[in-house]
Amino acid sequence: MTTATTGARKKMGAKARGDGATAGPARRDRSTNAAPVIGITVGSLVLLGLIMILSASSVTSFASYGSSFIFFKRQLLWAAIGLAGFFAFASLDYRRLKGFGYPAMFVIFGLLVAVLVPGVGLEAGGSARWLDLGPLSFQPSEFAKLALILFCADIFARKSEKSLRKPAHTVIPVVPVLGVLAVLVMLQPDLGTTLLIGSIGIGMLFVAGAPFLHLIPIVVASAAAATVVAFSEDYRRARILAFRDPWADPLNTGYQAIQSLIAMGSGGWVGVGLGSSRQKWSYIPDAHTDFIFAILGEELGLLGTMAVLATFAFLTYLGIKTARSAPDRFGMLLASGVTIWIALQALVNMGAVTGALPITGVPLPLVSFGGSSLVVSLTAVGILTSIARRTPAGAARRKRRLGGAAEQS
Repeated sequence: MTTATTGARKKMGAKARGDGATAGPARRDRSTNAAPVIGITVGSLVLLGLIMILSASSVTSFASYGSSFIFFKRQLLWAAIGLAGFFAFASLDYRRLKGFGYPAMFVIFGLLVAVLVPGVGLEAGGSARWLDLGPLSFQPSEFAKLALILFCADIFARKSEKSLRKPAHTVIPVVPVLGVLAVLVMLQPDLGTTLLIGSIGIGMLFVAGAPFLHLIPIVVASAAAATVVAFSEDYRRARILAFRDPWADPLNTGYQAIQSLIAMGSGGWVGVGLGSSRQKWSYIPDAHTDFIFAILGEELGLLGTMAVLATFAFLTYLGIKTARSAPDRFGMLLASGVTIWIALQALVNMGAVTGALPITGVPLPLVSFGGSSLVVSLTAVGILTSIARRTPAGAARRKRRLGGAAEQS
């Protein structure tokens, strides 16, 4: 057999495997397109959230406003706005977002400062976290998470992994911005969101390829600062001590944690039935917000909570899959940031409700009541879907769909 024949066979084999770059039909990408699956998964969580908000808030809503549907109607409105954002950004090419991180951060800085101005920011429960928009209000710190992800993705996408080994390319561009953001959110005060924002920033540094020698000092300094802040105020210190032993002060600092555990334990395997919760009768304060997972556990049981946990785990898997298959570094970083955010926030919320973590006051993404959280989360997942649509599998699916439409016409 001649050398030319051998080379020809190797070349043909490469084409058959899809390694060739020239002649021969391209191998069909048989990997799953994550975009429609992400949409279905997110839609399921939003629908579940609306059902649980109607159930969990009905008693409080009727007692305060004379109608059991007030909070449900508000969340339904925010869900419609959020879904519009989801479809808009899912259809938009995510690469058009390059460069938006910088102006977004400046806008967020301005809004976070405005929240702290007396008479401008709305105060509730001892915290000034909202800005008034007439009939609606929104929480700038929720939008700060997405702005930070856009900012970090834009910076790190412009740098090679080799350049990220130098502190000037990791610490200097990001850590000052992250520090200012954390201080502004902490002044509201909102320790839970501050910790979440810090974790997102550090997570993106890790994904971008920053060396551990750079990350370890940042993590240690952040943990030390968080510990000092957590113990600097009496109510935060009491909350941490209540996490260790909520039954030490069952009628005060440990009350909410105990009532949450009672709700979870009362649900058993299959729950007491949708709408039949007893803890929502003012035993758990604001049960439709940060502790909606407790009501879900009571009404739908262990099987229901495990289904929700599995859904978030599956969404995390889809986010990782999208990041790994992203067409470019910017898409990989964006997908990673959104995935870190949603997965970590869900974990922190469910950990607080089940007593595995201290209560931090962060909502369960896509499920808890809260317009700002829902809108920005749906927008972020819309960006994730846009990236998934432009992965090799997503591009192949679009090409086949457009080809089929052309043939029909």
